[in-house]
Amino acid sequence: MWREQLPALAIAVPLAAAPIAALLKAGRTAWALTTAASGVSFVIALLLAGAVSSHNELSYAVGSWPAPYGIELRITSFSALLLLIITGASSVALLAGGQSLDAEVTPVRRPFFYAAWLLALGGLAGIVASGDAFNIFVFMEVSSLATYILIAGGSDPRALTAVFKYLIMGTVGATFYLIGIGLIYMMTGTLNLIDMEARIADVADLKPILAAVGFVTIGLVLKAGVFPLHVWLPNTYAWSPHIVTAFIAACSTKVSLYVLLRFDFMVFQGSLADHHLQFSGFLMPLAVLAILVGSGVAIVEGNLKRLLAYSSVAQIGYVVLGASLMTATGLTAGIVHMFNHALAKGTMFLAVACLATRVPSLRLENLAGIGRLMPWSTAAFMLAALSLIGIPGTAGFIGKWYLISAALEEGALGLAVVAVIVISSLMAVAYVWRVAEIACFRAPPGPDTATREAPPQMLVVLWVAALANIWFGLLPGRPLSLSGEAAMTLLGQLQ
Repeated sequence: MWREQLPALAIAVPLAAAPIAALLKAGRTAWALTTAASGVSFVIALLLAGAVSSHNELSYAVGSWPAPYGIELRITSFSALLLLIITGASSVALLAGGQSLDAEVTPVRRPFFYAAWLLALGGLAGIVASGDAFNIFVFMEVSSLATYILIAGGSDPRALTAVFKYLIMGTVGATFYLIGIGLIYMMTGTLNLIDMEARIADVADLKPILAAVGFVTIGLVLKAGVFPLHVWLPNTYAWSPHIVTAFIAACSTKVSLYVLLRFDFMVFQGSLADHHLQFSGFLMPLAVLAILVGSGVAIVEGNLKRLLAYSSVAQIGYVVLGASLMTATGLTAGIVHMFNHALAKGTMFLAVACLATRVPSLRLENLAGIGRLMPWSTAAFMLAALSLIGIPGTAGFIGKWYLISAALEEGALGLAVVAVIVISSLMAVAYVWRVAEIACFRAPPGPDTATREAPPQMLVVLWVAALANIWFGLLPGRPLSLSGEAAMTLLGQLQ
């Protein structure tokens, strides 16, 4: 019986803890409650990941109303993997970031800040657990509004302009998604995703459905930061509190990509002729441009957090590229890369938070000699950077290896895709080397040359995350099996 309640508890635990956190006066108490609730959610995600498979999905009928008449929560291998990413990123960021957030968030704001964190966590979990299209929108708005608060909750005034742009773009994306869902509901009379796919096949006039496909796809592509609709992303990552960046960079865009893939494969492609060709033809060029342009801008970017943000634009391109190949291997590559990129980029932003305890301005020239002054923080950053590049033995290598394998199945087109992957990996070496050369091979600019690391709690959590990049590079079993099961489930809609 307890296992049947897990899908609901994954959402209910952080949402129930949010108002309690807002009522607490002491910021550290609110941090402790938020961290505990996030940790419980992570344990629930681990249990769900162990319980599901491609042949064993978990369904929860809210209010005991059966689907499609009532609201359904459905945990698949794909959603279980995303829950691991969301709750894991939240828990690691909170464990590492208590002191960092104390420095960036004023005491009077902290209870509300942590309440917003829990709402963002619950909203993101709700998106991936929901089997109902409208409730995905509801949870999307809950998580988005809370995330705006997190981004603007620090001390950097530049975050206000960044979050305003994010708010405008996020609202446009959510509105497009809602218009698309309204058109589908008008033609099918259902909001349940599984029922929706079955009913679309019986619709005589497909023009409103085709319009809905455009609205839903554009809305989700915008919220996922897919090139060229990524303009909100660099400044959002750059000016957020450092620990907030570690959280949202690891999971927020992945959740939007999850919804995009779920709709396009499980709702549209099973019932609309040639939609898979349109999906591939539309997204593959954007993925290639994202990979090359994002990596190119990262090479010349002078701010460390913006450099990593443009790197994320490129990494989102890898996920989209794998999906656009429309094969089991390609989809597996894209999905497992979500996990591996969350691991690598989350670790890198945690390392940035550690470096910022000594170097508040994260312009690259200000990091000269930081490798000598903060060797442990810098080493963890470089280890995660190797995973981002895709060095064998790291988690990042797994996704790129599967992506290259999938591309080689496609003949001449595949060779061009492999060339893009190799070139972009070399570009990643270039922008990582820029950071390494400044941090490790230049002399510190100031008189303070004593070794002084980040607080021990931050450093311990950082190294756990850094070593996880090696662990999942050598033993990728469970993320890879969940990704493979998710890919087969998505492609099963086309058979």
